[in-house]
Amino acid sequence: MGYLTPPPNPQPVIVYKDTGGLVSDYEAVTELYRRQNREVRLHECRSACTLALSLPNVCVYPDAQVKFHQAYNALTREVDLGVSQKLFNSYPAPVQARLGYLTRQYKVLNGRELIALGMRNCNPGHDDGVAIASRKDAAAPAVAQQHMAQSVKSAVSKALQRPEGEPSEALAFADRSPAPPPPMAGLTQEIQVPLPPRRPDLYVAAPTPAEMEAPAAAPAAKPAPVVIASPAPEPLASAPDRRGFVPRLMQGATPILGTGRFYQPPERQADRGSERSAAGG
Repeated sequence: MGYLTPPPNPQPVIVYKDTGGLVSDYEAVTELYRRQNREVRLHECRSACTLALSLPNVCVYPDAQVKFHQAYNALTREVDLGVSQKLFNSYPAPVQARLGYLTRQYKVLNGRELIALGMRNCNPGHDDGVAIASRKDAAAPAVAQQHMAQSVKSAVSKALQRPEGEPSEALAFADRSPAPPPPMAGLTQEIQVPLPPRRPDLYVAAPTPAEMEAPAAAPAAKPAPVVIASPAPEPLASAPDRRGFVPRLMQGATPILGTGRFYQPPERQADRGSERSAAGG
């Protein structure tokens, strides 16, 4: 939040970082805060923002940074001695005495120095609110650990003071210990596994010199071939004469042809007649 952008009244104006601007704008806002008796809290304030030190209800944080320098023309960048003197006269007398005068370069006073010069501390009752908060945060875990240790100590004392025959908490914790590993004696016994059969030799050994010089043996006589007589064919039964054969109908069947005989088509009978004539001729 900047000095020129306040929250709704009557909330305090908290200046986190303001780098300054036109002195006329800051003079108008400073007069508005003065009429409203508005509280202004400074963290970092530069240049024309230092007009806030003239307010009756202004305060600074111990880690604040307030930076002072001469005013200059925004167009020509030349120092404006009249406006610079007006800025210097708005500061409290102890601050003027500490600064001596304004220069083109920044002169910086931190919050602790301003508080020592009589400016109000934004953290009432503390020299440095941030440091106090950090010490409280650091002490909180220590208190919690001490409380936990006391609780454990009380539980152990209570468990050791139980009457005989009643299971204690110590035994309950002992039962949760991991079980010992099973004995490995039975797992280390050797098991006789039969070896696989030997693989056959896939190569033929070369003959030795003595085997090569020995006379070749006479070839063995070939055995006479065995002739197995084939059985005499059985006489074929004479095929029955199927001329004039009338097929027997199955029980419950209906003949396709009315006469029960099969007659070839006329054109097929003519063809067979011509074949027989040609054969007989």
